[in-house]
Amino acid sequence: MFDAIRRYAGGFRAPAQARPADARKKGAHNLFEAAAVYVAARAEGDDERIEEVAAWVSPEALSFGVSELACRAVVALARERGESPGAVARHLLGLPAN
Repeated sequence: MFDAIRRYAGGFRAPAQARPADARKKGAHNLFEAAAVYVAARAEGDDERIEEVAAWVSPEALSFGVSELACRAVVALARERGESPGAVARHLLGLPAN
């Protein structure tokens, strides 16, 4: 019985090359990589790439990554323009300034 547990637990420590290909593939992308590729594909209108990337991580993780990317982009653009993040976000969405 302990041998079975040891073999099971040992699989977690095995190098990536020793794991099955599908296990390596599953963890190949993190949520920020997925978010970056997803947003770029959306901007380019690449529907095939959008569908592919959406399968890399869970929908919740992708949503979080896209949200984080949006926040970082708005902050970077606000610094570049010397404006507030709120003003930049409103401008990007075509909303009237406050």
